[in-house]
Amino acid sequence: MADGEESHEAKASATGVPAEILAFLSGKGGRSLIIKGGAGTGKTTLGLELLERVGKPEQSYYLSTRVGDEALYRQFPWLKGTEMRARILDAGKLFLDAVNPPEKRSERELPEAEKKKIRAAKAVVQTFTESAGSPTRVDRTHLQALLKRNPMPEVENIYNRVEKALPEKSLLVIDSLEGVTHKYGLEMEEFVMALQKDLVEGSNTNVVMILEKPEAGGIEYLVDGLASIQREELDERRVRHLRLEKLRATNIQRPRYAVTLAGGRFAAMGVGRSSGTPTPTIWRPEVDPERYYSTGIPDFDRLLGGGFRRGSYNAFEIDVNVGIDDYYMLFTPTFLNFLCQSRGIVAVLAAGESYEKLRDTIVRHTPPNVFDQRVRIVDYTASETEETYIVPMAHYGRDEAVTAMVVAEKAARGPQQRPFLEYTSFDTLESLMGDQVAIRMYFHGVRRTKLVGNLGLGLLKPGLLVSSEILNMMDTYFRIVNIDNAPCIYGIRPRTTIYSISIDPEAGAPHARLTPVV
Repeated sequence: MADGEESHEAKASATGVPAEILAFLSGKGGRSLIIKGGAGTGKTTLGLELLERVGKPEQSYYLSTRVGDEALYRQFPWLKGTEMRARILDAGKLFLDAVNPPEKRSERELPEAEKKKIRAAKAVVQTFTESAGSPTRVDRTHLQALLKRNPMPEVENIYNRVEKALPEKSLLVIDSLEGVTHKYGLEMEEFVMALQKDLVEGSNTNVVMILEKPEAGGIEYLVDGLASIQREELDERRVRHLRLEKLRATNIQRPRYAVTLAGGRFAAMGVGRSSGTPTPTIWRPEVDPERYYSTGIPDFDRLLGGGFRRGSYNAFEIDVNVGIDDYYMLFTPTFLNFLCQSRGIVAVLAAGESYEKLRDTIVRHTPPNVFDQRVRIVDYTASETEETYIVPMAHYGRDEAVTAMVVAEKAARGPQQRPFLEYTSFDTLESLMGDQVAIRMYFHGVRRTKLVGNLGLGLLKPGLLVSSEILNMMDTYFRIVNIDNAPCIYGIRPRTTIYSISIDPEAGAPHARLTPVV
């Protein structure tokens, strides 16, 4: 990659637009894209997002035939900026512009000598661009055929604006195809063909067309790209999915994205996940509200009304398709927030979780020796270890095991005897000891947590026999699921909407952000 050149993946991370769409619209020549879907799925929001994120201020236009621009501003307040206002073209205003174009009025006011200079300059520019193979005029062949049947002043105005921007590449968003074709009595196929031949192929213009129904009605073959947005329910919660059905000459690595329209903006979930190593900076803890422990994630604290209640036990049911790195985005900030406030951790890790990897992550963001002094990981499969933070329990009898746990808890409390975090994966306890023993250990842990004001985090995997017994005793109950390759969380107790879990793009890992999926 050349210096200063930003990858489509990096742009996707910053904008929330899938990298495949960015790559598609950045290709050589013009591209056409149809966005289809039922009412309320987010097609207009996606079209406006592309207008801002992909198009350039002087070369991008949004033609709305369904609502006026003031209605758009009420629904999408972020459009009110001067730069975005210039791109929103209400069909009614375009009709007036076509009757009396502003550029023609200003040209009539110029002296004849100035007009000659302008025409000469345009001729020189045209000579250069034509020699470079770039178009300088918009092909109107197919439009002229349609105009013989019915004048379309706003469409002609769009053609004029695109031509004025040449040889630069323009972006045109039409919302909606039905609005234009119904207004002028056109067949959708012939109108799309005119845009494809005149603007896309003849004038190197990107044209995004919004279709107000879930099916394209046989016009898919005319365009270069096809995307659809569907809305469905997950556990009585609304989820939207963006499906990339066709993007010509573009590699589609992820054909589906979960999307959100939070704040009137379109964002695909999971496009900003970081695979790099976090910068080793000391964690600055979030302040604990009275009677609560901060989760280390401001969004999560707000969702919980301040954080985890002191002395509470909190269940997280992990879907089978959710990876360890995904749910650790949620737990790592809580671990760090405890350790950086002189509180310890006692943990029983799940199968597949690596204590080496956990330690490597934590020590990057905590003062020296804090992890080894205040963290104890109980390993029921190990009989011995050289690591001070590992508590081997494989060969211990009951009395020895109790003694080892007392020593571990003492280290977690520290010299000030402070409360600590208990992180327990119940699949480990059930698989090694059976469900009845695991339940008894859980009851003991809950009593200890409430008595001394600890924080309990319990991890539940699918198929556990102990789940029903445990969930009845939990103060909160959340599910972490994978939606179109994006980790998400929602509350059963308390009931919440779905939130996407992601790395905070501003603070970077291990800081996390929860975004409502609406």
